[in-house]
Parts: sequence; C-alpha cells; structure tokens
Amino acid sequence: MIYSALPITNGNKPPLKALHLKFPSTIELLCQGGDDRISLSENTTVNKYGCTPYPNPSLISFSSSTASIVSEAAFSAAEDLRDTIMLALEDELPVTVYTHELNRIKHELLCLCALDDMANLEVIFGASGTDLHLIAAQLTTASKNLPLLAIMPDVNETGSGVSAALTSCHFGNFSALGQNVTKGLPVKYTNAVEVVSVSMRFADGNLRPEAVIDAEIEALVENAVKLGQSVLLILVDTSKTGLISPSLACAIKLKKCYPSLVNILVDACQFRISSATLRAYLEFDFMVMITGSKFLTGPVFCGALLVPQLVANEMLSQPTPLGLSKYSSRAEWPENCMASKSLNNVANFGLLLRWQSALEELKQFKSLSDIQIGNFTQRFANAIQNRLKSDEKFSQVSVRPLRRHLLNNECNWDELPTIFTFKMFREGKNGLKQQLNHQETLQIHQWLQMNPINKNRPDIKTIDANVETMQCQLGQPVFIGRHEGQPISGLRLCLSARLIVDGAANNEKYGNDVIQTALSALDNVGLLIKMLPGQLIAK
Repeated sequence: MIYSALPITNGNKPPLKALHLKFPSTIELLCQGGDDRISLSENTTVNKYGCTPYPNPSLISFSSSTASIVSEAAFSAAEDLRDTIMLALEDELPVTVYTHELNRIKHELLCLCALDDMANLEVIFGASGTDLHLIAAQLTTASKNLPLLAIMPDVNETGSGVSAALTSCHFGNFSALGQNVTKGLPVKYTNAVEVVSVSMRFADGNLRPEAVIDAEIEALVENAVKLGQSVLLILVDTSKTGLISPSLACAIKLKKCYPSLVNILVDACQFRISSATLRAYLEFDFMVMITGSKFLTGPVFCGALLVPQLVANEMLSQPTPLGLSKYSSRAEWPENCMASKSLNNVANFGLLLRWQSALEELKQFKSLSDIQIGNFTQRFANAIQNRLKSDEKFSQVSVRPLRRHLLNNECNWDELPTIFTFKMFREGKNGLKQQLNHQETLQIHQWLQMNPINKNRPDIKTIDANVETMQCQLGQPVFIGRHEGQPISGLRLCLSARLIVDGAANNEKYGNDVIQTALSALDNVGLLIKMLPGQLIAK
C-alpha cells in the first residue's frame, strides 16, 4: 500500500482498533510497493518467481540467483516492524514514519557492510534492481547535460527489464508506486538514453574471451566521447550465471581516462560480494546497486543504490526528471537533496518491510567470520562441481574465475563461486546423450518445486528407490545459447547467505547436511530427466 503525505487532522485520526483493522497484514505488505512481478499470480499463493510471501519450511531453496521464500526469522522481523509502524501511525503522518524507518534501515545497512565511516556516502532506495537502473540512468543524464550512451552486458546475463529501464521505458504494467503504466512505452518526462549491449557468450553458449569483450567496450566508449556523449558503463558483478563483465581492469582504466565523461554503475544486485569488495568499488567512485532479495534471501523487491561522495556531489545537485515520480519517493532519497525535489512524498511500507527482512538475514550472515564463510563456501563448491563433472546427466556451464582481488589486492570469500549453472542430458537414440532444450529445462524446474515424484509409483522404483525426494526450488532457467538450432537453458543451483549460515555457523555436521541436501536436489533432477518422455507437461 502506498500512502500519500496528505495531512491527517487530529479530528479524524482513526482510533487504534480501527487502524489495526484497516492496516494491511504483513503478507499483504510484502506483496505491495513493486511492479507486477511481485503480485501473486492469479488463483495461486505465489508470485512470478514461484515464491510465497510467507515461510514455507517444506520447500528446500537453492534458488537465490532468482528469488527465495522468506525465512521464519525474517518474516518475524517484518511482522515486528509492521506492528511498530501501525502504532506510530497513531501520532505521526505515514511519510514521517516511513522516512524515520528508512533512515534507520540505511544506518543499519551501512554499519553491517562496514561502510558507516565513509564520508558522505549516499543511499537511494528502490523497489528492484530494474528500478535502480532507471534511476541511475536518469541521474547520470540529468547531471551531465549531454547525450548519454549506456553500455550494458547482454540481457541474458542481467535482467529482462534492464534494457527498457535504461532507455526510460516502462518495464511492467504498473510501477513501484502503484500507478498503471503500459509496458514498453516511454516513461513521460524523462530524458532519452541510447543503450547498447555487449554479449558475454557466443551463440553456442561458450564464453567470449574477456580481452575481446573489453576491447569492444573500450571502442564504444572512445567513439561515444568523440561524438560528444557521456557514458554510463554497467559492470555486472555477478551475472545470472556467475560472471563479472567487463573486467575490473577495463572499468578502472576507462574511469581514469575519462573521469568527467564516464560513470561506472556496478550491478551487484546479486549481492555476492564481501564488504571489502563493496568498499573498494565505492572508493573507485563507482556507483553500486545491491538488493536484499538474491544472495541474502530477503523477500523479492528491495534494492538500494550506493552513491560515493564525488559522484553524489555532481548527480544529486540537479533535479531529476519528473517521470521518476512513478517509481521513486522523495523519502527514499538523501534528505534535502535537489535531485528528489520533483518526486512525491509518499510512503511505501512494503519496501520497508522487505528491507527489514533482508537485514535480518544480513545480520546472521555478518555474524560469521570471513574464514568461516570461505571454508564452507569452498567445501560446497567442491562438492557441487565434482558432482556436475562426474554425472553424465549434467554439464556445468563455463564461467571465469572471480578475480575481484584486483580491486584491493585482497583475497576474500567472494572469489569463490556460489552460482552453479548446468545443462542437462538424457539418453537419446542409439545410446547417445541428448541435450535438454529450453522447454524441457523449464519443465524440470517447475516440477522440481512441485515434487511430483511419488515413490509408490512402480516406474519410480525402477529408477532409484533409495533417492530421498523433496520439494526443491532452483534458480529459474537462464538462456545460454543454441544447440542444433534450439534454444538451450541451464538450471542454477545457488549457495545463499542463509545456507552458509546454516552450514558454517554451527559445526561440520550441519555443513555436511546442507551439502548433502544440495546433492540430493541434483538426484531429484536426475529422476525427473528420466521421467521426461511423455510424462511432464509444463503448466
């Protein structure tokens, strides 16, 4: 529910009991204040990502590259905040309560990320990473007063709505602040932005050489500068399949060569980075986008744009285009900044509760040492990679090492992989392996989380009666290329902050349990592959 800043007179304040009856529940609030991706699908209790807005302990989640179901602890934190807000609304305007709680969230977020000592670091909250791309592009073009070229990694490795957001087009059918819009049409009263994407893979899914990608991006930047354009270069860390692109060396070089014309926007919406890496990006004067809904496993749709001091001094001193008022509230921006003057002063309590849930997960994660995190992450990665390599039904999609130490000469846990993307195969004609296409991969993904495997069925017993079946969610299929003319997708088994806490915070037994559960999820995928011919129908 979006609350305006219209004043409430003392004479018509509702009594507490009436307010309690009218104020949305925690479940309702967690589904509000975003676009149509956050709404519950028709006649179901799940959103577009297959997640309920309440805990479901029976669902095993390795899906954090896409979205996760809220944990019991995180949901409880959201409920507590909801009650606090409801009581505060007895005496304060909605936007006053919203602003106060957002400032608290900001302070806690920066403290947990060890950034609270960075002078004049600014934070802009947003409903999603897609919304933040729109905001960052409009901030850049408004401050430069030059035509803007945005250079992004290809959409297959980022997000389906990113290109539209950068070009200032609507990417859903209603906006984060609840206004009906038309997907694909331009956002009125915003500045035009030219967008070009750079592929990270060849058509067959193999990786393009990093040096080739960097050279292509450098040529695009040099040409834009010659044409009198400014540039917003988006560095993704990490992509849907676990890549960093362009290279850190390329981004740092371009920022140093063209400090006044090139801005770097780090898409760290997966938030699979250490505090040291996050700080290093900001010290290079890169803007950084994060969300609490991927690696942290908070509810979907809670994002933040971190803007370092030098960039903030330039970008926040000019009014932003009026069209952003459909997507962003003045309370979500730094206090008294010129950039937010054109925005409406409204409260989005759904965004607030989702960030509260994400912070609960972040607190638990930050209670671990980097050594604990690194040790368990390495054990998990070794087990999953060995399984994918040894099982003929799977083939891990190629990725590059995560060389983040170039930022600060440190080796951190975030140089270890936490997203494991794999293609699937079944036995074809003449005993040859046949690669599953996109539709078949989608079928596996959908049925896995519905747990259609029933051991009482005679055909299952002939496959493997010893496999423990489970209801499990993996990351949504991601397009990785074509094989024999057909689109091929990979499933993603992901390690999240919540799983690391479960595996590393207690003792080795818990860690083994988490790893064994992940291996059992792959066992279940293998069962479903064998069931494919004529038995699975996507819904």
